[in-house]
Amino acid sequence: MILDRDQCIAIVGGTGSLGSAIGRRLARAGHRILIGSRSAENAAAEAERIGHGAEGLGNADAAAKADIILVTVPFAAQDATMRDIAPFVIGKIVVDTTVPLVPPRVMRVQLPEEGSAALRAQAILGDGVRMVSAFHNVAAHKLAQDMDVGCDVLVFGDDKDARAVIIGLAHAIGLRGVHAGALANSAAAEAMTSLLIFINKHYRVDGAGIVITGDLQMGDAG
Repeated sequence: MILDRDQCIAIVGGTGSLGSAIGRRLARAGHRILIGSRSAENAAAEAERIGHGAEGLGNADAAAKADIILVTVPFAAQDATMRDIAPFVIGKIVVDTTVPLVPPRVMRVQLPEEGSAALRAQAILGDGVRMVSAFHNVAAHKLAQDMDVGCDVLVFGDDKDARAVIIGLAHAIGLRGVHAGALANSAAAEAMTSLLIFINKHYRVDGAGIVITGDLQMGDAG
């Protein structure tokens, strides 16, 4: 499956750095974008800044109107945000980008008791949602610029077709998406973010990312 240009995409938490960067790139690529925020006023201001027909709404309203929902909020806001949009996402693809960073020790892996932030989101939203997890290891400040970010996006989910749609979304914003298996595997990318933060500091890197080496061929694995 591919990303349909006619599908409406909501960026819940779209006034933050990652959500704003993804929304801007999708809008510029000609996709229908809704920017969601706890404050509809802030969402409208961000949508006006992005342009290209983007619209700003409250998070729940954005989720209700969209076909695909990307949740781009900090870990501390994940629970409340997921519960806010839960009534409006049944049957839809929901992409969780949450990384379980717990200040002040953000360079130390601290996965939640559910095993990963993605599994935590799935438990909140229920089985009726086509849950995908992605965009954990992309430097938002690089994505916000008109540049080649130079990293891959690992895409997780138990629904292979939903994963394929989000790989198409990654392609639409200039990144290579890579099938990375079941939603439970999201723990690997979520944990990797803490490692990358450490690497950034230790080696004075401006936004380290990951690249999967080798000549990737289409496989049959789920």
